Amino acid sequence: MDLTNKKVLVTGADGFIGSHLTEALVRLGCDVRAFVYYNSFNSWGWLDHSEDEVREALEVFAGDVRDPHGVKAAMRGCDVVFHLAALIAIPYSYHSPDTYVDTNVKGTLNVLQAARETGVQKVVHTSTSEVYGTARYVPIDEGHPLQAQSPYSASKIGADQMALSYHRSFGTPVSIVRPFNTYGPRQSARAVIPTIITQIAGGAKAIKLGATSPTRDFNFVSDTVGGFVAVARSDASVGEVINIGSDFEVSIGETAGIIAGVMGREIEVVCDEERLRPDASEVERLWASNEKARRILDWTPEYAGRDGFRRGIGQTAEWFTEADNLKMYKAEVYNI
Repeated sequence: MDLTNKKVLVTGADGFIGSHLTEALVRLGCDVRAFVYYNSFNSWGWLDHSEDEVREALEVFAGDVRDPHGVKAAMRGCDVVFHLAALIAIPYSYHSPDTYVDTNVKGTLNVLQAARETGVQKVVHTSTSEVYGTARYVPIDEGHPLQAQSPYSASKIGADQMALSYHRSFGTPVSIVRPFNTYGPRQSARAVIPTIITQIAGGAKAIKLGATSPTRDFNFVSDTVGGFVAVARSDASVGEVINIGSDFEVSIGETAGIIAGVMGREIEVVCDEERLRPDASEVERLWASNEKARRILDWTPEYAGRDGFRRGIGQTAEWFTEADNLKMYKAEVYNI
């Protein structure tokens, strides 16, 4: 599908990945309607920080994906829907699991039902590598068993299965993007890479982290955005689940060392028990197979391997250490 001049809805457009995707779609020539979370401050989230030409090109719809009427109103006249709106913090899912079911499962249902009723040409639904749980084998391909090790991952498994059920039951043209751990400018400090960078940038030498032995497959945000766009363009992606990953595994402890090296600092990593997941909930290993994305989408990560990871960390650290950006984060406070 050629996305040029298509009317595109992005839910979660105000968030980390959503704002980067929204900007990319505008630059590709799409007519973008940005669905942002309604709030009394009239904030568009990270889109408030976009360049003027991006913001001026947007049609902004403020609402809540938990409201089926608002979702359907936002989708009217759209050709393509990118569904990114979700609650994503794993620690907060231990605290308030009910909100994850409402937002992630019911919100996705609302998007799918509206897409069915309005006849959109493509729904790109966002999954997460957390649905795989601790790897039973590596690299993890799309046939790996699903294992809910947190309420968050359970809600995302439910949302994914709802999306697939609409494709199988009603022929809804759904594709599922399954990004592994995305990082980059604008990411929330609840994620590990911003947590490390902001503590170092704030002058800390003892960096507080949870478990450091788990491994992750980190993706720079522009690679993740490229995966979303490639899925939307591909007719072969309909009804498919597709990993977007770098095919590179690195531990959290090693990640902290790489960040410190890039930032030219010496650090000591200190275990903060408040940041530890329950034992059986910790996902110990994630390493993506991106073979399907390469084959179906002709997508390859530009920030692959150790060298690509260092390059992405450098760009991320540069953004976070700008004074105007750093002041928006509370490095001294644990953000669940």
